[in-house]
Amino acid sequence: MDRLWTPWRFEYLRTADQAPSCVFCQIQQETRDAANFVLFRGAHAFVILNLFPYTSGHMLCVANRHLSFLEDANPEELHELLDLGRQCEIALRREYQPNGFNLGLNLGRAAGAGVEHHLHMHVLPRWVGDSNFVSVVGETRVLPEELTVTYQRLLPHFKNS
Repeated sequence: MDRLWTPWRFEYLRTADQAPSCVFCQIQQETRDAANFVLFRGAHAFVILNLFPYTSGHMLCVANRHLSFLEDANPEELHELLDLGRQCEIALRREYQPNGFNLGLNLGRAAGAGVEHHLHMHVLPRWVGDSNFVSVVGETRVLPEELTVTYQRLLPHFKNS
């Protein structure tokens, strides 16, 4: 079995719950969408770029309400969260032509949730060979594009949503 170690994330995971307030709730209250890389705001959820991406185009679909688990969400919230995941997939396919996708929910700290008390789904475009020795050995993520560029590329795909 192969293993991909990401020790640089541990410090973030270790201290994420010590923040004075929820980062997603803060962003939900703000109006500076471009500064926060918010791509879309819906009735029950919003889409944002991940500030610590694994790949270029790594997005998060975030519930508007501060809830921790799927069982806490109502059907409308769950539907919009999944529908936004589909919209992210479509936008990424059109803009980046990835070879595949990872979509996932990390529910609870033990499951790897960096923001464990606010429900969110990761949408990651993947390419064959996108994990390389620099990430594995050098503890450095190699991203070919700045977040500001990724934001500008993806924003038009959400304008008419």
